[in-house]
Amino acid sequence: MKQKKVPMRMCTGCGEMKPKKELVRIVRGPEKEDGGAPEIALDLTGKKPGRGAYLCRSAQCLQKARKSRRLERAFSCRIPEEVYGQMEKELGAYGG
Repeated sequence: MKQKKVPMRMCTGCGEMKPKKELVRIVRGPEKEDGGAPEIALDLTGKKPGRGAYLCRSAQCLQKARKSRRLERAFSCRIPEEVYGQMEKELGAYGG
């Protein structure tokens, strides 16, 4: 029987290719009609609409991505410090 292909994604923090199920998706939601900044959050289900980027489940990879501004480049927008803080808390609670 033919084996299924495992989808691979690159971690935005460390740059390693890993199976998609081992990574956490970060999503930039759709643009708001009033011109406000789009929502950026962890997508633990992988089902939210919007542009996605992937990170390992470790706080170190989030710190690397934050320091090198890789998430800001991936989403083409500035990410406020409080959003990074919220993502750190959620990632810690999730088991990262």
